[in-house]
Amino acid sequence: MMRLHNLRPRPGSRHRVKRLGCGESSGHGKTSGKGNKGQKARSGGSIRLGFEGGQMPLIRRLPKRGFNNAAFHKHYAVVNVSELNAFKAGTVVDEQLLRESNLIRGDFAGIKVLGDGEVKHDLKVQVDKISATAREKIEKAGGTVTLREARRIEKTEAEDTSAEEKPEAAVAKPKSGVKKTKSRKKKTE
Repeated sequence: MMRLHNLRPRPGSRHRVKRLGCGESSGHGKTSGKGNKGQKARSGGSIRLGFEGGQMPLIRRLPKRGFNNAAFHKHYAVVNVSELNAFKAGTVVDEQLLRESNLIRGDFAGIKVLGDGEVKHDLKVQVDKISATAREKIEKAGGTVTLREARRIEKTEAEDTSAEEKPEAAVAKPKSGVKKTKSRKKKTE
């Protein structure tokens, strides 16, 4: 019968710790299992992954083909509808409030609300993206959703039209850094 007083670890799961640098009697005497001299024998001496002793590494020798869109991927901070219940009714939920409540952290391109859970009261949500189910649930509870990205696009369009309306006289022409000088030639007679 198995009881607490006769529990034992499985055989082979625990073993004696290597006693390094404790002389010949430790079983790992003299060089402590590091061999003789060289970079790997030194304290703190380690070689990074993929290093081939100065030879051109395999990863740099292989041809790179194709296009990877990962560099242009936008990372959005995700908030579920159920997490918005932490706020009181009528609250304006924006990036600043979500950061203060520690629902989102770090760097990201924008905030996206997903429809997992239920909303108990009306909220004014200002985010960059929202799923269809999340929008439906917030509006069903009496809340409103405004997208921040749409406001940015409108703002840039307004700036473009204001630049076109400026008169040409108001726009200064850039001066070139080279000065023109008159050259005098000596007359030879």
